[in-house]
Amino acid sequence: MGHRASLCGSGDRAAISGLIWDVLRRRASSAWIMDDNTPRARVLGMLKVERGLDVDAIAALCDGGRFAPEPLTDGERVALTSRSLENAPAPIAGDYPEWLDGYLAQVFGDDRVAEATAMGEPRTARSAHQHLEGQARKTLASLAHLGARPTRWSPAGLRIELGADARNPGILAEEDFIKGAIEVQDEGSQLAALLSAAKPGEQVIDLCAGAGGKTLALAALMQGKGRLIATDRDKRQLAPIHERLSRAGVHNADVRTPKGEGDTLGDIRASADLVLIDAPCTEPAPGGAIRMPNGGCAPARSRSG
Repeated sequence: MGHRASLCGSGDRAAISGLIWDVLRRRASSAWIMDDNTPRARVLGMLKVERGLDVDAIAALCDGGRFAPEPLTDGERVALTSRSLENAPAPIAGDYPEWLDGYLAQVFGDDRVAEATAMGEPRTARSAHQHLEGQARKTLASLAHLGARPTRWSPAGLRIELGADARNPGILAEEDFIKGAIEVQDEGSQLAALLSAAKPGEQVIDLCAGAGGKTLALAALMQGKGRLIATDRDKRQLAPIHERLSRAGVHNADVRTPKGEGDTLGDIRASADLVLIDAPCTEPAPGGAIRMPNGGCAPARSRSG
């Protein structure tokens, strides 16, 4: 085992990991393309469906050389050339469980395949900037060596495109991350916080705070002024929030860990200006926040209902 491991450098391991994850994300569609659900068929189908390679490019990878797959069979060439996802059932074309189809159809209708496919494309690293637009422009320059560019929708985010075989860009080792200027966060989660329009001086509750990504974004919107309360029904999810708030220099946040059956927020009932509820966590569609004109609280309904 040790000898075999020594043959793989970090780049090889990244490439293998990329292949595995791409196959797992495209299990159904890749098997459909090949009309075969063997491991080899799924890899070949994935190279067409996920990575957009044509049959000649795939054949060049399968030359039967050292560590390379065996050459394509005639049947595999025919499948890669002639089969497509055009007539595949929606759960197969979108690579999601069949039992989800009815729910996705209710929300997205005929766009559910495109939406599900987009949700299965995680080969990017996204950074949320705690000082929003001004800090985003400043940090864009300092992360230029990673190929960072502005996110499409969030004015507070940067996006690092990763190739199929790319290694992790090492955001956690960047000086901007260590100093708390940026955090890794999905763009949809950034939007959920930004759309809440939290203001300095308000009392804001992040009711499903989890690890605290949106809590950090709310703190940035509030500019350190006002009262920010973060809690979650599952106290285990709150474990990372303390370190993240400290690293970002947030001083106006009160993390409340549930204890038994007690009312964690009983002392502030009906006194918040804003309650953010993103449950389940936004990945990638924004959740919601409802601002009460009289200062009271109300739950926000997420896409999942």
